[in-house]
Amino acid sequence: MRLRLLIADDHPIVRDGLRAALGGEPDLEIVGEAADGAEAVRLAAELEPDIVLMDLRMPGMDGVTAIRRLSGTGPRVLVLTTFDTDVLPALEAGATGYLLKDAPPEELVRAVRATHRGETVLAPAVAGRLAAALRKPTRGRLSKRELEVLRLVAGGATNKVAAASLFISEASVKTHLLHIYAKLDVRDRASAVAEAYRRGLLTG
Repeated sequence: MRLRLLIADDHPIVRDGLRAALGGEPDLEIVGEAADGAEAVRLAAELEPDIVLMDLRMPGMDGVTAIRRLSGTGPRVLVLTTFDTDVLPALEAGATGYLLKDAPPEELVRAVRATHRGETVLAPAVAGRLAAALRKPTRGRLSKRELEVLRLVAGGATNKVAAASLFISEASVKTHLLHIYAKLDVRDRASAVAEAYRRGLLTG
């Protein structure tokens, strides 16, 4: 049985290179190509591939959003990207593996077969980043209390007002704010609020 592959990348030359690298393998068949995430989702439903080779940074619907849409629908997703910085969002969205575009063709072929078996495939640089992120599991994730403090600050509350609203001390509010700054990688209240809105942590 041949593995059916769908390639999703906005650069035609990359799609041509992947077709050349994979098309000669007797157990692999490229059934379609997509130029963005939305087209990848549509073609995956239409062509029913076993594996989608997904770029992440594409115009329109990006790769992470497309992976999230594809999660649980059938095909496994092997990310193939230039960047090693988006590994956590991609894996959390449902990707089975994460490979960089500078991988040699034989490594790519092995990764495709391993992905079909359900094995997690990670480029060495990506594995290092993932390990570092897991050693800091709370980075970027605000606790319930931190979100409560941030919502009050976003509404214009002073530390004193926030403390009274949450029945905690002003010192506790300051500590929560310091944790928020560290997790959002910002230096002050205004930047924290702006970054929280950008990440969708605050609405309205």
